[in-house]
Amino acid sequence: MKTYKTVQGDMWDSIAYQQLGSTDYTDRLMRLNCACRNYYIFPAGIVLTLPEPMYKISENLPPWKRVNV
Repeated sequence: MKTYKTVQGDMWDSIAYQQLGSTDYTDRLMRLNCACRNYYIFPAGIVLTLPEPMYKISENLPPWKRVNV
């Protein structure tokens, strides 16, 4: 499993977007890291486990033509 070490000011949705590509992962990220649920804005140095991607996007197509595969 991949992990991510927070930097001061990180938030759940920003981590999901930056590390996983979508804020759609926010709930899964929070469920996987229950011990950290009390944080809204993270301090530096918290290690979070990242969920596996839900799907892969074809990188050969322009953004408006990409579909889940």
